[in-house]
Amino acid sequence: MFQLYIANKNYSSWSLRPWLLMRECGIAFDEQLVSFPQGSSWDTFRRFSPNGKVPCLVDGDTTVWDSLAITEYVAERYANVWPADAKARAWARCAAAEMHSGFIALRTRCPMNCGLRVKPNEIADDLQRDIARIDELWNEGLSRFGGPFLAGTRFTAADAFFGPVAFRIQTYGLPLGEAATAYATRLLALPSMQDWYAAGLAEPLRETEQEAEILATGTLLADYRHFARKS
Repeated sequence: MFQLYIANKNYSSWSLRPWLLMRECGIAFDEQLVSFPQGSSWDTFRRFSPNGKVPCLVDGDTTVWDSLAITEYVAERYANVWPADAKARAWARCAAAEMHSGFIALRTRCPMNCGLRVKPNEIADDLQRDIARIDELWNEGLSRFGGPFLAGTRFTAADAFFGPVAFRIQTYGLPLGEAATAYATRLLALPSMQDWYAAGLAEPLRETEQEAEILATGTLLADYRHFARKS
């Protein structure tokens, strides 16, 4: 059975992608959650991951690191990872690859933190461009392939790669159009996303640098984590 190494669910957007994909596609795996250490994670994650990062998939004597590589490795064994239709499959691969390599402002200015609700002090131009592109891309997929998922009637890797974006929309209240907002709501309602969210809320670990960055760039509206600091 696959072993999937991930980090804390409240924070680790990269870990969510293959975890969500495999859960929604019915692909069995053993979850290996390794908490972020204080300071550098290099030595801790290098014990199982060649690049010292998560996620990392171990399949017997084969180790696959990086979320996109994991997706393609799993897709070689399971046909439901990508759409069956060639045009939808090509579009879905492009959308997943764009998310994998792009949206730097969204990642930087809105780090994933499932348990918080934050009102940003501003929506900078680079972040607004990323939000507009998300809206455009989601609308294209939904209208072109008929929904309710990005590349058609069923969940695929394209949807998995945007799972962390749905959490960011929830956390920061990012403005999207009606169709894109409804799609984000559908992602958040998936049983696997609900399971991830519940586990993230229960984690006691706090990444102090990330928490400080969020508080410096916006107003904290709520902290739903079980170990939230009480005033």
